[in-house]
Amino acid sequence: MKDRPLLMIPGPIEFDPDVIKSMNQPGKGHVSPDFIEVFGQAIQQMRKVWMCPSGQPFIIAGSGTLAMDMAAANLIEAGEKALVISTGYFSDRFAELLTRYGADVTMIAGPLGHVPDIEKIEAEMNKNEYKLLTLTHVDTSTAVRIDPEPFGKLGRKYGTITVLDGVCSVAGEEIRQERWDIDVVLTASQKALGVPAGLALMIVSSYAMERFRSRETAVGNYYVDWNNWLPVMNAYESGKPSYFGTPPVNLVYALKKSLDQILEEGMETRFERHRKLAAAVRSALKALGIDQLPENDEIAANTLSAPRYPTGIEGARFLQEVNKAGAILAGGLHPEIKNEYFRIGHMGTVSRGDILVTIGAIETGLLKCGIDFREGSGIKAASEIFNT
Repeated sequence: MKDRPLLMIPGPIEFDPDVIKSMNQPGKGHVSPDFIEVFGQAIQQMRKVWMCPSGQPFIIAGSGTLAMDMAAANLIEAGEKALVISTGYFSDRFAELLTRYGADVTMIAGPLGHVPDIEKIEAEMNKNEYKLLTLTHVDTSTAVRIDPEPFGKLGRKYGTITVLDGVCSVAGEEIRQERWDIDVVLTASQKALGVPAGLALMIVSSYAMERFRSRETAVGNYYVDWNNWLPVMNAYESGKPSYFGTPPVNLVYALKKSLDQILEEGMETRFERHRKLAAAVRSALKALGIDQLPENDEIAANTLSAPRYPTGIEGARFLQEVNKAGAILAGGLHPEIKNEYFRIGHMGTVSRGDILVTIGAIETGLLKCGIDFREGSGIKAASEIFNT
């Protein structure tokens, strides 16, 4: 039991103590031999976590939004068509971002809490020649999860580059980038990877790199131009110094430690652990009479949940009471319904004990807010999932 409330928001998350300790490095140069070795090893480990042995990793100082910006800037040119699949706020952000680079953007969205119909998406791709297709694996604003595999197949069928926003999914949700033919999978360090914020991370397929090299105009963003970063990534993986922009040395040490831990756990075990964490949370919420924003469990994320507030509850007060009881949760984010729901992160190092503490805190919050329910039912429901 921690001596402070658990941070159970959908990123930044609770960090493993050894990951934090690994950042406690004395001042080191970004081209020192030991740092180059760590950076190169992290690149190689990313391929195993992403399950993309032939892909090109990038480790860049920045946020998940920078990773999105990097994918868009390098893979789209003015006037080219991009198809954005929307399941929430962050999907919509991709549309705005692509527009800044002159893309002709079409967006397909289902009702809030739903996944758009894939037949409708294929019909659109059959009708128009799209260079880029973007989808958000787990939209952090809604906890809606898309199955990326069919979209990878669609991309190959129609010669379209597929970009998966995995900010809230990589190292938590099942991703098999190369097998699924997903061209770009991007993320940020502070979510399921379990590293403090500050790293934009992605792996790019050989197909996407070929399309990048055939572009006719210069990349419109100097900092994210792959032409500037590829020599650095290749040099560091080969154990040689290189420079374009100074990497965040201490964060890269933390990334290496976290990747060590993830691979030691094993990807299949990690995927299953996140499924069970999510199932326990969903079972507890149902026992407490709380609905969720995703239409059903099949499209609900395994890295976070988006429960709706019970009728008659005042959201800000409820979250404050939950905080006092031992867990920090996040409010709603989607602008259309932000006051109607809250969010629980359950990714990375989160354990069975963390989930039970969080459910207990939610029960306390409900009691303090005068909501009628059977006390202990949420904890019991979650425990039953863990015991199966």
